[in-house]
Amino acid sequence: MAKVPLKYLNRKEEIFQNYLQLIDKHIDDVLEGRVEEMFELRDLAALLFIHPTHLSNVIKQHTGLHPCYFYEEKLINVAKNMLADPELSIADVARKLTYDPSNFTKWFKFFEHITPSQYRKQLHEQANAKVQASAQ
Repeated sequence: MAKVPLKYLNRKEEIFQNYLQLIDKHIDDVLEGRVEEMFELRDLAALLFIHPTHLSNVIKQHTGLHPCYFYEEKLINVAKNMLADPELSIADVARKLTYDPSNFTKWFKFFEHITPSQYRKQLHEQANAKVQASAQ
């Protein structure tokens, strides 16, 4: 999605775009070790200088989805990218994302319907299938 200058956005879109930017910055801060805990919705709302209920209502009205959807979606994508790196153990990925490894597995399975190890196995099988297809 192309970035629209904020002066052309309505207030709901402005809040939503600022929220997405804050999530990206926060996740980067977590991954780089500048922050040790994941923010909650109230923390992000405070950074936007609005009440958490207002943030939630505005994003739901604007997108039809709860703000947590966007936060979780970004976290899942980061987790998937990290799980694609065979140098990182699942426990390493969990800790980097501030999860206890067993809680990370439950969290990941809730959203992806497979465990992190099953996800890695699928990636490995897909990579092998591509190699075999290109060898033929």
